[in-house]
Amino acid sequence: MILQPVVNIAEICARKGVENVVLSPGSRCAPLTIAFARHTKLNVRTISDERAAAFIALGMALTTGKPTVLICTSGTAALNYAPAVAEAFFQQVPLLILTADRPPEWIDQLDGQTIRQQNVYGQHIKHSYTFPADLSHKDSIWHSERMVSEALNETIAYPAGPVHINIPLREPFYPAPGEDLVFDTEVKIIEEEPANYSLSEKQVAQLQQEISNYSRILIVAGQQNHTAELQPVLQQFTDKSGAVIVGDLIANLHELPETIRHQDAILACPDPEKLAKLLPDLLITFGKSVISKALKLYLRKYKPKAHWHIQPAGQVADTFQALTRIIRCTPEAFFATITTAKNEANYSSAWNEIESKAAAFLKEYTSEAAFSELSAVARIFESLPTKSNLHLANSMAVRYANIIGLDAGKNVEIYANRGTSGIDGSNSTTVGCALTSSNITTLLTGDMAFFYDRNGLWHNYLPQNLRIVILNNHAGGIFRLIDGPKQQPELEEFFETKQTLDAANTARDFGMNYTACSSLEELEQALPAFFSLQSGAGILEIFTDSKANAAAFADYKQALFKAL
Repeated sequence: MILQPVVNIAEICARKGVENVVLSPGSRCAPLTIAFARHTKLNVRTISDERAAAFIALGMALTTGKPTVLICTSGTAALNYAPAVAEAFFQQVPLLILTADRPPEWIDQLDGQTIRQQNVYGQHIKHSYTFPADLSHKDSIWHSERMVSEALNETIAYPAGPVHINIPLREPFYPAPGEDLVFDTEVKIIEEEPANYSLSEKQVAQLQQEISNYSRILIVAGQQNHTAELQPVLQQFTDKSGAVIVGDLIANLHELPETIRHQDAILACPDPEKLAKLLPDLLITFGKSVISKALKLYLRKYKPKAHWHIQPAGQVADTFQALTRIIRCTPEAFFATITTAKNEANYSSAWNEIESKAAAFLKEYTSEAAFSELSAVARIFESLPTKSNLHLANSMAVRYANIIGLDAGKNVEIYANRGTSGIDGSNSTTVGCALTSSNITTLLTGDMAFFYDRNGLWHNYLPQNLRIVILNNHAGGIFRLIDGPKQQPELEEFFETKQTLDAANTARDFGMNYTACSSLEELEQALPAFFSLQSGAGILEIFTDSKANAAAFADYKQALFKAL
């Protein structure tokens, strides 16, 4: 018989609001697999590749905002979770990882599928627990139940993130034939009330007084999920103060019409006098990472007098090397509470004027430019369905997207694995999102990232709302666009790592529609059917030439310098 405290892990998870569970097959984890699979209130899926499974769980948790549970067997299975665990840690996504293990007496005894699993995720985990191996004493049962509640509470406590429970299990692993599993209704549950990250009256008075000393306020938003509560209070703050908002696409503020969304283009301006006019005296930031290298370099060079970062708890990064104050509240609380007099009129005008120029230039340039990845992404963004999800793979896909930007009326939620910014897991994360959303969910990716993570499609749960757009230049094209590798004789073999694959076989293997394009005309013709609700899961592969893309990007930058 399976030990009851192990069975009760599933019950505690269900009682504490877990909805989605992703497991990978194995024998040592069989007690966990059976308990979770037989629980009627849990949606359990099995994904054979543990690396893909973990990123699919990440995508689910990103979309729902609730912890997803991951379950695997002992040995290297747990190590295959590591890339997604690190991404979840830095992107602050709630995951509960349950790894089955050998009993402690068998570690380092040359037993099969045995590694050192305690604290296996090192510093890339919020907390790591070890489940009791001996559950014969009532205090051990109390300990085990308490541990699961504590772990789930920790996944969502700010900042959210992954939590690990390593579970040593002895045989027998399987219930007897016909034996029923019974979930205890009296299991111990510990609920934690969420913290109220607001400002005291004294803090409000002090910040009100200090913010009045600044007349050029710049707000920079880092990566965050779309939150309906933030948009109106941020709008209200900027209306009253005249502050300027800058947000990468992954900041999900593109629905605010006033958001400066073309900072990559703006800060490429070669005129130092124009750049100096954009310098704030107060920089206010919130959110996680920023894509725009141009923005980071600009604010490190043109430092504000003060930099306030808003973050309820946790370690704060000094990304712009200008940090002077950490304000411990939510952005919603700050912008709803703090008010200030109007910004210097010339300051917001300087930003808005150059933003209008950059937006007009990009629209005209991409509509007239020859076929390249940049012009292709512009066409794709014009055709994105409203009220949809867009995932951006790393390398050039996310950079092209940030250059082009999205109009305010699109109502598209943006996701990207920018916690660690790796190319691994892009397909899988998007699949996890599509499985937990009813909206069309599109991945914009490059060929290297797509083929690296094909196992994200290797399972029995292909979501029909999934759309994958591949920019296939048969190489890691980013290395031809950045200084350093592009000047080296090793570029093609050791940096670009040329490959000849296309996605037609992958689409056939996994039952997806497939369309290939090699021109803007073919792309424009393909997009309406590709994004149709009735089309089902599909891959749109856009073939370009790496050298031609590099030349087109150089032409774009040269034209941009002249336009600004």
